[in-house]
Amino acid sequence: IPIPPLSVQERIVNVLDNFDAICSDLKIGLPAEIDARKKQYEYYRDLLLNFDPLGTVLAQASKQASKQASKQASNN
Repeated sequence: IPIPPLSVQERIVNVLDNFDAICSDLKIGLPAEIDARKKQYEYYRDLLLNFDPLGTVLAQASKQASKQASKQASNN
């Protein structure tokens, strides 16, 4: 079996290292993003199922949005 030159081997290693880094980032970030979307879905589902036409729902949604905005600001 012929072995490619060292320069080609180094390029292959660089490509595979980059691919491995991307896969690792996805394994870390993707589950967290999925969990965040599930929580968001549950929150809005519950909000719709417990609709209060008197306006208290809007007040709760506003408080929740403020909490999420401050949480995101502190994470960045």
